[in-house]
Amino acid sequence: METTHLSQHISSRFNEDLEAVRADLLAMGGLVEEQLRRSLAALADADSALAGEVVRDDAKVNRMEVAIDEECLRILATRAPTAGDLRLIVAIIKAITDLERIGDEARKIANIALRLATLERPADRYREIRHLGRLVEGMVHDALDAFARMDVDAALRVAQHDRHVDEEYESIQRQCVTFMMEDPRQIRRTLDVTWAARALERVGDHATNIGEYVVYMVHGEDIRHTRIEEVETRIRPRADESDEA
Repeated sequence: METTHLSQHISSRFNEDLEAVRADLLAMGGLVEEQLRRSLAALADADSALAGEVVRDDAKVNRMEVAIDEECLRILATRAPTAGDLRLIVAIIKAITDLERIGDEARKIANIALRLATLERPADRYREIRHLGRLVEGMVHDALDAFARMDVDAALRVAQHDRHVDEEYESIQRQCVTFMMEDPRQIRRTLDVTWAARALERVGDHATNIGEYVVYMVHGEDIRHTRIEEVETRIRPRADESDEA
C-alpha cells in the first residue's frame, strides 16, 4: 500500500513538473508575442522610446530560454520520461529555441525602428511592413495556441499561412528594388524596410517550426523539410481514426 502511494505521489509530481515547464514555455511565448507587437508599433509610429524598451527587454527572453532549458534537462535526468512525455520535453526544448530567435528578430526590427525614427516618416507609415507583421503575429499566436492545445490541425494551418508570408515578403522585396532604382536618395530607408521584412519572414519560419513540433508531440512524426501536402496525407488519416475511436 505504501509503495502504491509513493508511486502515485511520484507520478503526480512528475505531471506537475511537466505542466509547469509547459506553462513556462507559454509564458515565454506571450512575452515574445508582446516584443514582436511592440517592435512593429515602434516602427510604424517612429517611437524611439518603445523601440529602446524592446531592445532592453530581449534579455528577459534570453533568461527565460536558459531557465526552461535547465528545467527540461533536470526532468530528463531525474524522471527519465518516455513516449509522449519524452516527446513533450524534446518539443519544448526545440520550441524555446525558436521563441528566443523570434525575440532576436523583434529586437532587430526595434533597432531598425530606432534608425528610421531619425528620418522623415512616410505617409503610409510602412503599410506593407505592418500588413506583413499582422500576418506573422497571427502565425506566432496560432502556433502557441496549437502547442497549448496539442491541436495538429491548427498547427498545419500555421504552415499553410507561411506561404502567404513568403509571397508578401517577395512582393516587398520587388517594391523596394523599384523604389531604390527610381530614387537613389531613398536607398538607406528602403534597405532598412527590406531588412525588417526579412526579419518578419524569419519569424514566420520559426512559427512554422513550432507548429511542426506539435505534430511531433502528438504523432511522433518529424515533418521537417516535408511538403505540407505530404504531411496532410500522412497525418490526417490517423487523426480521423483517433476521432472515430
